[in-house]
Amino acid sequence: MEGRRSTGKALLLSLQCLFLIVLSVRAETEKPDLRCPDYVANYAPLVWLHSEDPYMPSDLLAHLQHTTPTVQGHAINGIPSIDLGNLGTLNEFGDEDVALVSKDDPFSYPKWILGEAPDDTGRIHNATPCAVILVEKNEADLDAFYFYFYSYNEGPNITQVLEPLNRLVTSEKASAGMHFGNHVGDWEHNMVRFRDGKPIGIYYSQHVDGEGYDWNDAAVSKAGDRPIVYSARGSHANYATPGAPVHNAALIDYCDEGKRWDPVLSAYFYKLDTDTFTLIPLTPPKQQSPRSSSNQTSWFEYKGHWGDFQFPQSDPRQETIPRFGVHRFETGPNGPRFKHLLRKGLVRDQARRLSWTEWAVGIYMAWYPCCIRGWRKWISVGVIITAFAGVVVGIILGVRRLRRPKTVYTKLQAEDIQMDEWRRDEEALLSSSEDEDDRPRR
Repeated sequence: MEGRRSTGKALLLSLQCLFLIVLSVRAETEKPDLRCPDYVANYAPLVWLHSEDPYMPSDLLAHLQHTTPTVQGHAINGIPSIDLGNLGTLNEFGDEDVALVSKDDPFSYPKWILGEAPDDTGRIHNATPCAVILVEKNEADLDAFYFYFYSYNEGPNITQVLEPLNRLVTSEKASAGMHFGNHVGDWEHNMVRFRDGKPIGIYYSQHVDGEGYDWNDAAVSKAGDRPIVYSARGSHANYATPGAPVHNAALIDYCDEGKRWDPVLSAYFYKLDTDTFTLIPLTPPKQQSPRSSSNQTSWFEYKGHWGDFQFPQSDPRQETIPRFGVHRFETGPNGPRFKHLLRKGLVRDQARRLSWTEWAVGIYMAWYPCCIRGWRKWISVGVIITAFAGVVVGIILGVRRLRRPKTVYTKLQAEDIQMDEWRRDEEALLSSSEDEDDRPRR
């Protein structure tokens, strides 16, 4: 009898254990997958940093520790020390009115602003300068954004300005080689679009714009399955090929194979909740370091600037290039939440509006090789003068025609009516043409 009871208890205990195992497996199955897919690392970009670039990728937390939150030039008092877990709380003080002001003079080039260089394997130690953010578009398509952070951006100097605009730069300090367009904090990124786990396109951020390519485009070089990215000296703009690419119509970037950096070896991994526009931490892919991804996501919610505001003209460190309005020191950038994460195509959905200066420079540089440089400019000037003279003569003749007294006819002939109708048609045509010329050009 006693043996039967023992057998019954053992059977009941076994059934309970089996039930718990089934529940555990079911819960594990229903729980969303919080591990970054392996293919995100398998096809991740490899970055060639320029051989002479002194400004390497920087640790996100270290950058925060060397800055002070400010609003309108005044430090925000009465708040705890900022870190990746509470940075977003600064939004209550004014969103984009908030700036992270460096505690050191940027032009003293403190060590923290120089970042950390990768070792021979491409790994950066003691720093996490990369954040990978996954955006699921549908069941098949996924965008993987690889964000790279640098504590300093060095703008171009006179040697990076194409002719003839370089001759229009009259600033003495610019002519001596001073860099303009510098700022604390620098976010750059690549985006790889996947379909069913296979890459189909890639985007390279470049200053305020960027370029998108099909995955199999001949311009996209690869090391195995991984695309190669060339980071420009100082500006860290990303390009598909090395050399001296031109941006903004007149400025040169320099790219070469200096130091190889594998960003996903030292990165945080996240998934974007597109409904709440917040981050969900992910475990890194299996073949990467077992180090857990950061559970701190408040840094993504921060809407302010990751560097100082533009120095005022009264600051002795500030300089401005006449005619172009380019400053030596400019405002730091906003963070990844402003980088068009929900775009439909590879590039941003709406083209950036050009300033009048950019538009004029673009037109001028487009005409310069064919119509302005050397002897061509004299022909172009002659054509312009001739056209202008023709317009002036046309206006004078038109005014005389309007001022001429009308002749009174006592009797109208059929041919006179036809001539008058023809004249009105001609005047209407000229008026329509002028209206079309007044339309803004696209």
